[in-house]
Amino acid sequence: MNTSEQNLILIKRLQDMQKEHLGISSVNMAVSKVMDLFQFGMTLQNHCKPVLNYDEIIILHGDRDAKNFRIFHSSFADRKFGSDTIYSSKDEILMQCQRSAEPIIFDLKNFSDRKNQEFSSLLSSGNTGMRMAAGLALPSLHDHESILFLLYKNYLTPEDIPERILAAVSTQLAVSMRTIQILRMAGSLKIPARETETVEPQEKMIQKGFNGIIGESAAMKKIYEKITQVAPSQSGVLIYGETGTGKELIAQAIHDLSPSSHKKMVRINCAAIPSNLIESELFGHEKGSFTGATEQRKGKFELANNSTIFLDEIGELPLELQGRLLRVLQEKEVERIGGNKRIKVEVRVIAATNRDLEKEVTAGKFRSDLYYRLNIFPIELPPLRERKEDIPLLANFFLEKHGRNSGKKITEFSQKVLQQMCLNSWPGNIRELENMVQRSIITAKDNMIKEMAFPKITDLQQENSQEWQVKTLQQIEKEHILKVVEKCNGRISGKQGAAILLGLPSTTLISKMQKLGIHKQHYFKEKD
Repeated sequence: MNTSEQNLILIKRLQDMQKEHLGISSVNMAVSKVMDLFQFGMTLQNHCKPVLNYDEIIILHGDRDAKNFRIFHSSFADRKFGSDTIYSSKDEILMQCQRSAEPIIFDLKNFSDRKNQEFSSLLSSGNTGMRMAAGLALPSLHDHESILFLLYKNYLTPEDIPERILAAVSTQLAVSMRTIQILRMAGSLKIPARETETVEPQEKMIQKGFNGIIGESAAMKKIYEKITQVAPSQSGVLIYGETGTGKELIAQAIHDLSPSSHKKMVRINCAAIPSNLIESELFGHEKGSFTGATEQRKGKFELANNSTIFLDEIGELPLELQGRLLRVLQEKEVERIGGNKRIKVEVRVIAATNRDLEKEVTAGKFRSDLYYRLNIFPIELPPLRERKEDIPLLANFFLEKHGRNSGKKITEFSQKVLQQMCLNSWPGNIRELENMVQRSIITAKDNMIKEMAFPKITDLQQENSQEWQVKTLQQIEKEHILKVVEKCNGRISGKQGAAILLGLPSTTLISKMQKLGIHKQHYFKEKD
């Protein structure tokens, strides 16, 4: 073997080692952020499976003293893989895994129904459709034991098992499982508040929901799935949603589950900064570049280097700055105002808007090339009225959040208030709900919120619906044409005529007016 061949082999080994190291880091970082079973399952699917290359996964968890195991997580959808069945630690396959410090491979074709071997029988090819399994006991934590099983459809040998990766991620898997159990136990307990109890700052509260996002509706679970899909990549994300739907929380969750989560996400609200200052905020400026620039200042893109920048209300960005932003995204370089040096930046962009950007593009208010650059991975948040099953969860979360600082011991809502909240349309979405709960805490007279002062938007809608009358299309068309002709002071044709506004040839409009019985006296009034 000559020197060049040896070098190629060495390079290949180094590349494989680097890939393995990145895989281990990615899995450990993602698993370390998990706070509940749903997140755990999504993380295994999106981070562990691509690295470990298995087809299905089952993880058992048990108490050493009880000498039995239950299924903690299973990727199988079948109910027989649920968490209720108890499996004895004396099951032969479980005993083998517990005794070994290395993964053990099992040929599932050899498994059959045997007495006192319930889990072995469960893994058989007839039940799982899998050919092989690799079992590994995870590190024990406080007398709690866990066993991981990776299942494969095809035959494999010990060399096919990523043993080093398994060993490197096993501890973090065990720690995260223990964390989930502790949080689940804590959530099921109601500890009465005491007068001597120290109120912790809000930021020290245990993060609830999916990375702080509250909601268990089908619509929100789809959002969580999208977050876990896009977070590990560096792709741009465009978040759509009405005001108050929690777009910033979604952006933060994507950043927290990304490889750059160890760095701070930089935020900027494009609608909150005057148009003459936003360029400086985004790209920075040199000293003396304009009146008031008394010192050099880095822009948000420089501050977000190797991290994430969140551009809220991107639809409000002035048209003249959209081109500059596009160049930064394409060239990955910024140039401060008044400077001539190009600064390299590696930034992931997450943008959000409550506008329909496609309509903005059509209207010429938003650049199409920037829109397509941002809209790589769109996420559309549902308004609160479309996920009403989450309203009680959100309301109780805000009750706990704001109740701590109120000095009152308010613990719940009456059924009447909960029903009213679920029937309300919430045009301000989650932000409006939070404000209403906070207001109700202030006005509550005992430990239960029994009244909530809802805005009378619903009553106005009912009044308007009573006044509304059924009209034929001809009546509607006649009224519309009359309004346009009146607006044009009776002029039908010409540059300022009604035909131009209605998008019709003047001859067609005159013909329509004759058919609808519109005469000059209907729209032309003599001046006094």
